[in-house]
Amino acid sequence: MHLFLLGVSHRTAPVDLRERLDFSSRDLGAAVEALSTRPSAAEAVVLSTCNRSEIYVASSDLPRAHEELIAFLSEYHQLSRADFQPHLFSYDDAAAARHLFKVAAGLDSLVVGEPQILGQVKDAFQAAADRRCTGPLLSKLFPWAFGVGKRVRTETAVGEGAVSVSFAAVSLAKKIFGRLEGRHVLLLGAGEISTLTAQHLRGCGVAEIVIASRTTANAEALAAEVSGRAIPWEDMTAALGRADIVITATGSARPIITRSDVESVTRRRRNSPLFIIDIAVPRDVDPSVSEIEQVFLYNVDDLQGIVRENLSRRGAEIQHAEAIVEEELSRFTTWQRSRATIPTVVALRERLHEIRRTELQRLDGKLAGLPPEARARVDEVTRLIVEKFLLEPTEQLKALPDAETQMAYTEAVNRLFRLRDDSASDAATDNPQPTPGDRRGK
Repeated sequence: MHLFLLGVSHRTAPVDLRERLDFSSRDLGAAVEALSTRPSAAEAVVLSTCNRSEIYVASSDLPRAHEELIAFLSEYHQLSRADFQPHLFSYDDAAAARHLFKVAAGLDSLVVGEPQILGQVKDAFQAAADRRCTGPLLSKLFPWAFGVGKRVRTETAVGEGAVSVSFAAVSLAKKIFGRLEGRHVLLLGAGEISTLTAQHLRGCGVAEIVIASRTTANAEALAAEVSGRAIPWEDMTAALGRADIVITATGSARPIITRSDVESVTRRRRNSPLFIIDIAVPRDVDPSVSEIEQVFLYNVDDLQGIVRENLSRRGAEIQHAEAIVEEELSRFTTWQRSRATIPTVVALRERLHEIRRTELQRLDGKLAGLPPEARARVDEVTRLIVEKFLLEPTEQLKALPDAETQMAYTEAVNRLFRLRDDSASDAATDNPQPTPGDRRGK
């Protein structure tokens, strides 16, 4: 069974395509359940954030998995393949595991070291596990990735002083306006990103922070935390007319600020510039708003220059974090290779214990005179002899350095001990099939 990954990210696709391939604004559980019906996806997890949409599957047929996942993306999002296929990236086996480990550690984020991604990876795995879409491979891979993320945060300073998307948004505002003292800010959304943004803004001495959310209680709670002012959601457009800076970070599936909304307020602003940062994916602001005079619209991709400055200051910590990833990857691939030997080890154990039981039954008449305790002791001693005999070859098989050598040794054991007939052995060599333990039970 192979590990396969297909996806898009901020490294390969612009925000307008990422939002069209976004799963998080819909039911992530329903998406992974639909994916798991594909024959090549024996196990599946869908990871979707503002910067990536990635599909992880366990499959015995990599070419078929590649084709079926592209078809799934096309059908599920109702997109032509030509629209997104040039932006896809794919990895298999060790490369796919390495990528997930780096994602969980925050090393593949737009903002390197940002803490939110680990929780998003955990949520993606839980959504798949809750719907029984995971199995032996992904149920090992993802918790291992959680451990990698924890190690990187514990053993390195890669997350210390990390520029969050919200911090980068405020930094961009400062580059446009210079000092932010006296500026009026409208914040749309009251989630985690909005909270961090409001905290950064308050630290910059803005005159007022007005917060609007579809959930009024959330807006009021955030306003109380940052000494801001909550307004009803329906008053959002009127608040646009009084704002210097607008930052949007909602979970809406479609734009909440249209071109007509902005045009209606700019007529009354007397050429006062309006600065809008849309850090939501899918985007909260109609992109055509940028065409309006005196309106400056930026999205999450426009923050990358600030992020690059941050990266250059933390190169040593990133190298340390990447070394941890490689160390854990080596351990994981060793475990993955060892799985190929499990059916052979189990079959060999069963064969030797069958021989042991047969011989004890043949000697039953000679052992009949022994007391029950002695007969039990004979049974225990012979069982321990078999287990000791199996210990060394089992460990050696698991420790072989590469899959090709492991397959050759495994096949030799199968033939030497006749663990399957010759025709089955030949077929398995020419066309290896997944073992029952590799398939997800539903």
